[in-house]
Parts: sequence; structure tokens; C-alpha cells
Amino acid sequence: MNRRTLLGAGVAAIATPLASPALISPARAQGNWPNQPIRFVVPFAAGGPTDIPARLFAERMGAVLPQRIIVENRTGAGVLVGTEVVAKANDGHTFLYTTVAHAVLRALFQRLPFDPDADFMPVALVGVIPMLITVGKDSRITDLRGLQAALKADPGGMTYASSGNGGALHLATELMLRAMQARALHVPYRGTAAAMPDVLNGTIPLIVDVATSAVPYAQRGETRALAVMDTARLPQLPDVPTTAEAGFPGLEAYTWHMVLAPKGTPAAVVQTMNRALMQVAAEAAVQQRLSDLAMRLVTDSTPDSAAAWLRDETQKWSAVVREANITIN
Repeated sequence: MNRRTLLGAGVAAIATPLASPALISPARAQGNWPNQPIRFVVPFAAGGPTDIPARLFAERMGAVLPQRIIVENRTGAGVLVGTEVVAKANDGHTFLYTTVAHAVLRALFQRLPFDPDADFMPVALVGVIPMLITVGKDSRITDLRGLQAALKADPGGMTYASSGNGGALHLATELMLRAMQARALHVPYRGTAAAMPDVLNGTIPLIVDVATSAVPYAQRGETRALAVMDTARLPQLPDVPTTAEAGFPGLEAYTWHMVLAPKGTPAAVVQTMNRALMQVAAEAAVQQRLSDLAMRLVTDSTPDSAAAWLRDETQKWSAVVREANITIN
């Protein structure tokens, strides 16, 4: 499934009428807020797996809130440019739509133009996408225990691909290696699309990838999925076990989507945005369309639970960065 197809799916979902018309009344609850268009800043490129859900949420929320929501893609320096835009916003109408990348900023960078913790207020965790542990289709490795044995038989000799140094794929693989008490050689690429040809032709034997991009290859038989790093199997790959089922309980890794507000945003605004996001996340049409991205939507997130999730993820991945001695130049 290519980006254009996914974007088309998102647009099709937007055209479906809301099953439940405005269950909340933010205009009455907040006086004249919002009194201008709301801005979702996405620190990733347009048309990608983060941008597509952001645009779907923005379109749906336009039917819930009395102002439209504009998605603005601000890329550069990883996620730093777009994140800084939101950190410095003070208009009460600007929000960050981001991913697990936010949780590792402090660990990866010695100097930042903002504080990832103090300068932001979590609004809601809206979706979770697990990682998939994958080898080439012709690999002799057929399960996680076999992968562990192969890694230990050649310490540091097996190579694995990632979408870039310090990215979610890199960190998830290092988490897996820690659980297996094994080592492997990291080969970073400029994105998953650049890495996959070498995985498919067997040059690189291993990749831990986001289910969004990994599932289609496994479904076509072009790769072999060994396990999903989640507590439940993927509906798209029902025969692929979870990591716990494969012998590694607790080995879980996700990318996730969260909306954050800049510090100083009124609590009532944060609560109103949270309710609007959760209302949209509960829509059957949204859930159906985002299942194409292997995203499990969260429908009961609160600002407090989102903050707790972010704290836990920050601690988890910061430890991986530290123990694997991962640095960004």
C-alpha cells in the first residue's frame, strides 16, 4: 500500500458522516475559544504515516469544534524544527501532533532549543502502532529463539537495518538485542524505503520495522515476520505470535501518536481538545481507515494518562539510548 493509496483512504474516511454529531459543545464551554483556526503542526513530511492520521483527525474534528483545523508540516533536523515551532507558540490554538520521537529528544541531543518536558502539556495519546521483527523470506531463521541463537553464534556479526541512527527502528532493535543478551551490527539507512531493498534481497538479514510498513511485505511473502512487539497479535497477520508468545515476555515496542500543547495553554482548552480527539478516535469510520496503518486507536486517553505514558516511554527509551551508547552527530 503506497502513500497515495493511504491518503486516499484517509480522505474517503473523512467523507463518511459522523455517526454521532457534536457530543461536546466546546464553544459554549470555552466562551469564544476557539476564535481562529486551530493548527496541528506535524514535524514529518506530508503524505507519510504520521501525516495521514493527523489530517484525518483534523478533518473529523472540524465537525466537532467550531473552527477548522489546519495541518502544517514543518520538517527539518529530524523533528526539531516543527517541535520548536509549537514550543514557542503562545496563541492558544497551536498543537503538536508527534510520535515516539518526542520521548528520546533529551537523551539523543545534548542541546535543544526547547525542553521536551517542561515546554509541553500532553493532550491525548490517540494511537499506538507496534513494531514487527522481520527477516528475509529465504532466511533459515523461523522464530525468535532461532534468531537469538543465530545472534549468539556470531556476536556482533549479524547486521540489521534501520531508518536512521537514533530512530524508532534503531531503538526497538536495540531493545530486542538487550532482551536477547545479544549483539548485532547496525546499518542505518535514510528511511525504511531505502533499507527494504537490501532486506528483500538478503543483503541485510534483519529489520525491526513499524507494522504500518512491515505488514504488506509479510502479507505478500516477501519477508518473514517472526513476532509482533505487542501484547496482542495483529489482525492483518493472525499467525504471527506476540513476543511474549515467542518466549520474550515484556519485549514490547511501539511508535505512537500523541497531541501536545505548548506550556501555558489553559487547562480548559486542553480538556476540550482531549474530548474532541477522543470523540473522533471512537468513530468507526476513523478506526476502520486507520486500521490500514495497523494503528490501534486509543479512545479513553486523558491529559494525565497521556502524560504518564510519555514519562514511561521517555524513561524506557532513554535507558536504551544510554546503554547502547547511541549518539546523534
